[in-house]
Amino acid sequence: MSKVEDFLTQAEEQEIVAAILEAEKDTSGEIRVHIEAHTRADHYERAKEVFHLLKMDNTKDGNGVLIYVAVNDKKFVICGDKGINKVVPNGFWDSTRNSIEAHFKEGKFKEGLIAGILEAGKELQYHFPWHSNDTNELSNEISKG
Repeated sequence: MSKVEDFLTQAEEQEIVAAILEAEKDTSGEIRVHIEAHTRADHYERAKEVFHLLKMDNTKDGNGVLIYVAVNDKKFVICGDKGINKVVPNGFWDSTRNSIEAHFKEGKFKEGLIAGILEAGKELQYHFPWHSNDTNELSNEISKG
């Protein structure tokens, strides 16, 4: 079994945090990444649980996005808050998911996360543009479980 700490190097983590900052630059949306080794729960249910534990459901506009990765299970989930789900069409996250998945299949985990983060940011800009009174409501650091 792999360790979560071995999934990404410290330098790769910093590149991902930089991508989050870039993606959030033009949107009020909040993007986070959570990595853990394994879950016995359904991956989507676990992602929703982590979403709540990280207080991502407390943003002003309900526009948080979590990219959850279970390393050893080789699974990931993109989980958006209620504010996003109210306004986006069906299949909204398909391009983000496809981008991450294509990189992950090649073992390019950092690249997949960065591509997904930037894609999510681009999608969020349309529905949740940045305004001068917006603040960064959530940490951009990668959380681990």
